[in-house]
Amino acid sequence: MRKTYKMTVTAMFIAIGTLSSNLFYIPIGFTKVFPVQHFINVLSAVLLGPYYAVSQALCISILRNLMGTGSIFAFPGSMVGALLASLLYKRTQKLFMAFCGEVFGTGILGAMLSYPISVLLLGQKAALFGFIPLFIFSSIVGAFLGAMILSIFVKKKVAIFQPKGKPVK
Repeated sequence: MRKTYKMTVTAMFIAIGTLSSNLFYIPIGFTKVFPVQHFINVLSAVLLGPYYAVSQALCISILRNLMGTGSIFAFPGSMVGALLASLLYKRTQKLFMAFCGEVFGTGILGAMLSYPISVLLLGQKAALFGFIPLFIFSSIVGAFLGAMILSIFVKKKVAIFQPKGKPVK
């Protein structure tokens, strides 16, 4: 795929993620759970690759924080999940691995990275593994929806969802 195409799709994902952050978030404690981010992460991981997936996750997190619909915890969760989903998909070419990368990257690693942010920057008392249930629930829901949409497009043989002539598995 051409660079312009990837940049355009990334910009569309950023717009969708930013717009939907006003509609579909769940405030729990001092975090805001946003399953649409994980949905977009899986799509961009499979369609665009690691650089663009992490870039869109960063941009959406920045815009959500500027608009007041996100929290600082959006950064480690979304970016680590997007990176791991992209790298696992790139290595295996399997949708399931993109799903697993998003869930593990956000639900476990991103949640654990949120602990120092909570304690050091916000001065909040938090348990090291306290974020994991929130992050893992959100990432499972969003990543599952993303993987399902991609698998439907693969079954219908939509050409845009088969990068470089290789079928997505």
